[in-house]
Amino acid sequence: MSGIILPGADGALYPRNRDWHPPADTPGYKSTTFRAPKHALLSLGGTASELTGPTFGHSSLNPLDNDLIRNYSQDGSEAIGQRLIVYGQVLDENARPVPDTLVEFWQANAGGRYRHKKEAYLAPLDPNFGGCGRAITDENGFYSFRTIKPGAYPWPNNGNDWRPAHIHFSVFGHAFAQRLITQMYFEGDPMIWQCPIVGTISDKAAIDQLTARLDRHKPDLQRQMSQRARSTVEDVENGHMLPMTNPNEVAGVIRRAAEAAE
Repeated sequence: MSGIILPGADGALYPRNRDWHPPADTPGYKSTTFRAPKHALLSLGGTASELTGPTFGHSSLNPLDNDLIRNYSQDGSEAIGQRLIVYGQVLDENARPVPDTLVEFWQANAGGRYRHKKEAYLAPLDPNFGGCGRAITDENGFYSFRTIKPGAYPWPNNGNDWRPAHIHFSVFGHAFAQRLITQMYFEGDPMIWQCPIVGTISDKAAIDQLTARLDRHKPDLQRQMSQRARSTVEDVENGHMLPMTNPNEVAGVIRRAAEAAE
């Protein structure tokens, strides 16, 4: 995922760039008409509490908070779906890393359903997937978490509108008033360009910044996340079709996993 740009640095707040953000009222995204301000906005200075807090530390998190595959497991099983490691870097508006800040994330399950009491989509719930987690950035502003790829789902905007697969993010900066809530999309998803919410953004570069790129070249990160989840890691010589190019090794991995589960 590309870096998230926060509105401000070191407690100083930047005004919103109205050319970068979508208008508050965009008729193609129907609910904005009811939520958009009807009067001119007022500019208010930040209070001391807004400019100095809160602060978050690593002790605030549980060991599995950044592992959505396992952090809601009811019976020891893992969530169903295509496994992913999402990683990125939090930057302020001056492109400086934001260390030790809270990143929260939530999403639908692999079928496109949220664990919400008012959710009406017919896709089944996954009993072992809660769909939310959090992480703290390191000294260089980096974060990572394990999850499954969420499914697309229909929503009652127009007759046949669908939301593309996406993950919601909440990112804090140096102060309470510095908070960004946004969404991450997936590279190559054709539904991105058909989504009325995405369509409210006029600058294609802004949409590209919300789109995560597929990266298969982070083996160290994959190993780290697997070990954090207390999973056993085995290295196997790979080919284009692993079960066909190295069937004996694959059979051995499956056999050892079955024996360990007994």
